[in-house]
Amino acid sequence: MTGEKATVFDIARLSFTDGPGIRTAVFFKGCNLRCAWCHNPEGQREARELLYYRDRCTGCGRCRTVCPRGEENCTLCGACAEVCPSEARVLCGKEMDAEELFREIERDRAFYTASGGGVTFSGGECMLRADFLCEILKKCKDNLINTAIDTAGCVPFSSFKKVLPYTDLFLYDIKLADEVAHRRYTGVGNRLILENYTRLRALGARIHCRIPVIAGVNDTEEEMRAIRTLLEARGYPEAVELLPYHAMGCRKSEALGRVPARFAPPTSERMEELRAIFA
Repeated sequence: MTGEKATVFDIARLSFTDGPGIRTAVFFKGCNLRCAWCHNPEGQREARELLYYRDRCTGCGRCRTVCPRGEENCTLCGACAEVCPSEARVLCGKEMDAEELFREIERDRAFYTASGGGVTFSGGECMLRADFLCEILKKCKDNLINTAIDTAGCVPFSSFKKVLPYTDLFLYDIKLADEVAHRRYTGVGNRLILENYTRLRALGARIHCRIPVIAGVNDTEEEMRAIRTLLEARGYPEAVELLPYHAMGCRKSEALGRVPARFAPPTSERMEELRAIFA
């Protein structure tokens, strides 16, 4: 036991979209990318945050009666969120140690056993907490729970070496082939991401590549063929999954007091054309 803690902002149960079988997805706060289309903006900052959904507020005033310091001096105690009847205020982020988190994961063991599922660690960027992640992964493996890591791959490879012995599958994001475009839309280049991918494949890691598809950004056949070429040169993954953009992150960004970038989702026809490139 390291005694470390991680800040978790969601535990999604009965997930069918975070790896094989029925899975429990654990989302860590903290990310070193700033993707313009981010669908989990509440996962970007490591610290706890308060989301305020203005359209849900009924004006009942309960939040003001329990707030010990006033809105301008908020300490994120969460008292307002606890009494809000319409969930207009939501406190995001809970510190958990490995024991506490494992108890939550183990609750769904019956679903893993029946479906060939397991637990997926995501974010944010869960790989930023490699020591904590290694501890909880090892605990899962010792208890015969299948493990997956959902990552953008932009961390030192030493972090991957720590978790590799306890990870059954990596869900690895490849967003753009072009270095300049990658930096423009995510805030970082893709060189380290591609290097880490190459080294993981060379070590025999199981990888499912996931590509978010955003209209006007990377939804062209040229871009998808460029990504396919990159993957072929570095060791083709076990599977490639294209994920159409959705605007759910915009609402959460607004609740955090941020102005979101808005994109159009690709059409179903376009998604089928792009998927054919990887068939």
